[in-house]
Formats: sequence, structure tokens, C-alpha cells
Amino acid sequence: MATKSRSDARERRHHRVRKDLAGTAERPRLAIFRSVAEIYAQVIDDAAGHTLVSASTVDKELREKAKGMKKSEQAKLVGKTVAERAKNKGIKAVVFDRGGFKYIGRVKALADGAREGGLQF
Repeated sequence: MATKSRSDARERRHHRVRKDLAGTAERPRLAIFRSVAEIYAQVIDDAAGHTLVSASTVDKELREKAKGMKKSEQAKLVGKTVAERAKNKGIKAVVFDRGGFKYIGRVKALADGAREGGLQF
């Protein structure tokens, strides 16, 4: 049997969580992905299969603001931005999908930023 990598373990955790978690039109899913250097967040309506809003550290407008910040500060900025964009589309409540990542560090910072921005979850 081949050895399991950390990314394989995260994928398994993500699938385990996602089987009981889905975004609807009324309460879409706030999905996050964290790479070594960047962090991404999208608000997804799983029923229609559409991404409603998104924000990440690679966005043109956020890239300039995030320069010189720590990664956790960048994550909080991404959370606030995705919440602001969601509120502009009339989205108030979401289901949080941490993507198999532990709820600590940048993942927690993004969630806190989204809550500060006005999203409920």
C-alpha cells in the first residue's frame, strides 16, 4: 500500500465533511482553499452549481492591499472582502466549508474576517 500524503489526508477529510454539507440559494457555501502562499474563498450555490462571489490574495485589488502583511492578516482581509461582496449580492448567511483544513491560523482568520464583514455562519 502506498504511503498517504498530507494532501491526500486533507482530501479525505474534505470529502467526509462535504457529504453532509451543501450550499443552497438561500444559504450558500463559503468554501476556502489555502495554499502555501495564497488563500482563496468562494461563495457557492451548490444547487445551481455556480460561484456567486469570490476573493483571494491573487485578486488585483487585494494584491496591492495585502503587500507587506502577514499571511493571517491577508486571510482576514480576504474574509472581509468576500463578506462585503456577498452582502452586495444580498447574501447574509452562509455555510462554512473549511475544505479539510484545521480551523486554526489562516483558516480561522478568514472566518473571523468574514464574520466581521457581516456574514453569519
